[in-house]
Amino acid sequence: QMRPSYNPRGMHHDSNITTHAITQIWHQNGMCPENTIPIRRTKEEDLLRASSIRRFGKKMPRSIPHLNPTNDTDTPNILRGHQHAVASAQYDKCYGTKSTFNLWKPWIARGNDFSLTQFWITGGSYNGNSLNTIEAGWQVYPNLYSDSNTRLFIYWTRDAYQSTGCYNLLCSGFIQTSNQITIGGSISPMSTYGGTQYDIDILVWKDQAGGNWWLQVGGDYVGYWPSSIFSYLADSASTVMWGGEVFSPDAGQTSTHMGSGHFPNEGFGKASHIKNIQVVDSSNCLNPPSDVGLITEQNNCYNVQSDTYGDWGTYIYYGGPGNNHNCP
Repeated sequence: QMRPSYNPRGMHHDSNITTHAITQIWHQNGMCPENTIPIRRTKEEDLLRASSIRRFGKKMPRSIPHLNPTNDTDTPNILRGHQHAVASAQYDKCYGTKSTFNLWKPWIARGNDFSLTQFWITGGSYNGNSLNTIEAGWQVYPNLYSDSNTRLFIYWTRDAYQSTGCYNLLCSGFIQTSNQITIGGSISPMSTYGGTQYDIDILVWKDQAGGNWWLQVGGDYVGYWPSSIFSYLADSASTVMWGGEVFSPDAGQTSTHMGSGHFPNEGFGKASHIKNIQVVDSSNCLNPPSDVGLITEQNNCYNVQSDTYGDWGTYIYYGGPGNNHNCP
């Protein structure tokens, strides 16, 4: 399949703020010919940085926030090293999400840390390792990419991150069709504190004609996850989350930044935001999420706020500086 059958209806467009063209740095050197796709080169040193070849390009198991972490007896093990500040909505059946991500370049305190902003489209659970996810957003991850650039990324798994799935195109699964977008490629420009703000639109939805989960970045169809690689997501999703995650494998609370590195209460241009949050229903229509819940593990390290307003629709401010005088 080279194009989706049709787009979801009810796309929310922000009419009062001028959109800025988001580019990838490699575009300065030209473009890929028709009927080819750009693939970020994997080098020997990339593999040598990985903890093992088997885990190269994979998230650690248990890297998604539990909806009720305080009530889960396994919480210390499940969330060890992971900090989240996310909004979440649950459904009987959900078929995708669209949101506008504010772009930042968070400071990374330790080489093995990462900071990301994304949405998670999920079905199943950790019970029996049945969790299915489709994930997309931006991240800074020196150990994976050998630099501190902000990069577009995707991820998927169908067994709770145990053995299936990976970042970007580092394993089979996602089928890319675009010659314009490099998954795992650097994106620019970045927002500045108190200055110009830059955003990127990302949409993932299940094409009801073919069953594939399509990815659209800005105005470009990038490719799709075939429904055949999933179990629960072969039909539909039951939970969608939006927000930030910081991971550090080292002992002690990290001071890696999430989002802009500033708390939500600082507001526009200072705290990072995700706006125009919508979900795709069974009629292939985009609607605001209902009954949005907020999840954090250490809200004096990283926090999240949610609201609804005008052209922004449903939005969140999220993030924080990590380890500071109030954060253990």
